[in-house]
Amino acid sequence: MKRIRYSKYTGSLADELEMESLLEALSDFLLDSGFQSPFNRFQELRGDQTLDSLRQAVRQALEYGDLYGGAMQEQIDQLTGEGEIEKLIEQLLDRMERENFVQFDRGVPAAAGQPQTPQPGRVSPAGGETAAAAPEVRFQVTDKGLDFLGYKTLRDLLGSLGKSSFGRHDTRELSTGVEIVGGSRQYEFGDTLNLDATATLGAALAREGLTLPLNLESSDLHVHQSEYQSSCATVVMLDCSHSMILYGEDRFTPAKRVAMALSHLVRTQYPGDTLSLVLFHDSAEELPLSQLARAQVGPYYTNTREGLRLSQRILARQRKDMKQIVMITDGKPSALTLPDGRIYKSAFGLDPLVVHETLEEVARCKRSGIMINTFMLASDPGLVQFVQRVSAMCKGKAYFTTPENLGQYLLMDFLSRKMKTIH
Repeated sequence: MKRIRYSKYTGSLADELEMESLLEALSDFLLDSGFQSPFNRFQELRGDQTLDSLRQAVRQALEYGDLYGGAMQEQIDQLTGEGEIEKLIEQLLDRMERENFVQFDRGVPAAAGQPQTPQPGRVSPAGGETAAAAPEVRFQVTDKGLDFLGYKTLRDLLGSLGKSSFGRHDTRELSTGVEIVGGSRQYEFGDTLNLDATATLGAALAREGLTLPLNLESSDLHVHQSEYQSSCATVVMLDCSHSMILYGEDRFTPAKRVAMALSHLVRTQYPGDTLSLVLFHDSAEELPLSQLARAQVGPYYTNTREGLRLSQRILARQRKDMKQIVMITDGKPSALTLPDGRIYKSAFGLDPLVVHETLEEVARCKRSGIMINTFMLASDPGLVQFVQRVSAMCKGKAYFTTPENLGQYLLMDFLSRKMKTIH
């Protein structure tokens, strides 16, 4: 008789550690924006996107002592030998890659017939360290990793707001969708064929009487009515001029976290919506959300007008009921793209030419039905006056907040407009 012997499962420590907790502990490193802060435990790594820097960041996260609690942390603390710690770090890196939180760029693979080049610092099967060969292996955060960081930020923000659920864009109109909220009506061309069988048969019987077979005509068809839910196209205009990391605080990283939280919110709760990202500085460019983690502050000037122009072109491609621009900035418009492509710069800000052209672009947004909501991370008098004019022209809102409160203000505004009925 065949016998099966069972033994106790003894998994490795790396398999038992929660990868989500590790990723959350590394978020300051993965989302580094170039801000030099003595309070950042990953400061000396400077956000370098190399495998060696990631290895050092994981080591610091493990040695900090608050990553895991209870017995799990005790097991980590008991790893006294350098070889044991290195082996755990390599196993965690392998898990991060295997579970698609990060992706490593190991360069061009070896040609056929040639031995593969071992990676620097990898532990060989014999237990020793392989010889260093590749000069540098880089990594990038995957879409899954960014989505998880956005989810964590969103959960923290919703927790601070005391909200546990959120809906879609409800309106007062009725349509022929799936969720039935009202009586049926006669079918019209283009309606969703959510057939009301009772009303349809009733109309046919009223027309022909109790006869068999019962002939149905197009005029007999009735469909259920449901609430019409509109869709929204949003462009987040994110200021990445150098002032976002000056004056003793990092304003850019909190803005990146909020953008990732909005991306997760739109993807999971408002699947009919779209969210795009525009970075503006001396000029402006559209940035895929998957590249947001690597975005850092750029040149010194703030070309608000070029950001608005690019945002309008993006929104013009979207066939949505609502279109809006969410602008996060801390500076006055100080640059302008001239017709010949040259960039006119004014170091003092609020230059009459720059302000005039920027407000002209705001007026174009208004004529296109685009609302602009502005979140300001500074509050000098000249900036307040400019933002008030922008808000008045587009019937938008202006919030003067801080990096610590930016997420709460922006999320409150976003969700409140999703909850209210559109007139």
